[in-house]
Amino acid sequence: MLVNKKILFVCTGNTCRSPMAEALARRALAELYPDHQYVEFASAGIAALSNGGASYQAISVLKMMGLDLSKHKSAQVSPEDIEQAELVLTMTHAHRDNLKRLVPGAANKIFTLSEYAGSDDDIPDPFGSSIEFYRMVAVELDNLSRTILRRFINGSA
Repeated sequence: MLVNKKILFVCTGNTCRSPMAEALARRALAELYPDHQYVEFASAGIAALSNGGASYQAISVLKMMGLDLSKHKSAQVSPEDIEQAELVLTMTHAHRDNLKRLVPGAANKIFTLSEYAGSDDDIPDPFGSSIEFYRMVAVELDNLSRTILRRFINGSA
C-alpha cells in the first residue's frame, strides 16, 4: 500500500498563487496520473490570515478554467505543515529562503515552484491586478504544475 505524499504550495497570503497552484495541480494529477491518487496537495501562506477566502480574481479565473476555488480558506504555514509535506514549493525565492530559516531541517525539500520545474523565475504576485494578469499567472501555474508532477511522480525528486 502506498503512503500518501503531500505537496505543499506556499505564497504570501494564501489567497491567489498558492490556492490556484493547489487546484491546478490537483486537476493535472487527475488528468496525467489518475492512478497516482496517493499524491495530495495543500496550500498555505507565510503571512496569511486564517480562514480568509481566495481573491475574487483568483476565483473568477479558475472558474473560467473549469475549477471551483470558492470554498478555499486561507491558512498560515506552520513548521508542522512543512515537516508533514514530502515537497514544499514556494512562489518566490524570498518565500523559499524564509521557510528554510523557519525549518532548517527541511531545507532539502523546499524549492521555488519554478526551480523545481527547471527554471529560476519567481511567480509574480497578481494581488490587486487585473483579471488578465491573474489569467497569465494561472496559465503559468498550470504549466508548472504539470512539469513538477512529472518530476515528482517519475522519481527524480
